Amino acid sequence: MGRNLQSGDRLRPVDLARGHGLSTQAIRNYEEAGILPSADRTPHGYRTYTPLHAKALRAFLALVPGHSHGTATSIMRAVNEGAVDEAFRLIDESHAQLLDDRRTLQAVESALRDLEPTTAPEAGMKSGPSDTFIGPLADQLGIRPATLRKWERAELVRPRRDPRTGYRVYDEADVRDARLAHQLRRGGYLLEQIAPLLAQVRAAGGLEPLEAALADWHARLSARGRAMLTGAAELEAYLRERG
Repeated sequence: MGRNLQSGDRLRPVDLARGHGLSTQAIRNYEEAGILPSADRTPHGYRTYTPLHAKALRAFLALVPGHSHGTATSIMRAVNEGAVDEAFRLIDESHAQLLDDRRTLQAVESALRDLEPTTAPEAGMKSGPSDTFIGPLADQLGIRPATLRKWERAELVRPRRDPRTGYRVYDEADVRDARLAHQLRRGGYLLEQIAPLLAQVRAAGGLEPLEAALADWHARLSARGRAMLTGAAELEAYLRERG
């Protein structure tokens, strides 16, 4: 493979495929999707590729981890169609999404740091050791009960109903979710953005187990950022080759 690239020899589909651990069908699919420039054909109709195609393939494979398969495909298609500015716009959108994801993580971590231990509700207003009702909880958070009902409809909090009175009863986990939702709302996050974050807290079983998930989140964001750098370097090499 290295000899072919250095000498500028024509490459068969199998040469391109083996050099990147792919099947020849994958190479044909990438060409049909516009990820690779159109290949020349031999008089017998066989595809022939060049070092330019190899650089395009390397650029695409390097873009995928940072931008996703779909976005990487759109980037390469734009470049191969001569719409380089469109490719740059797509890259900018990916970077903006990564920044937004970082800010979301920071907001969650800030909210978790700001959470105070759950306080016991007033005497006579609880149906369990740590349960509270909508009025006292709203007072604790400095919001209206109607806001808590709105959060319930958005599945940010999920209080149970007292079977005798029908009143909403918030246990310790509900209070935690309400406090976290309140912090994120103060940070400007929409209800539909908060719901999946609270789902993570519930799935982790509480705030303490979520620390591992947050560390993994950090690692995944860092990996995406580094992958974007690698993809940018390979795309720049391909653009230079295209002239």
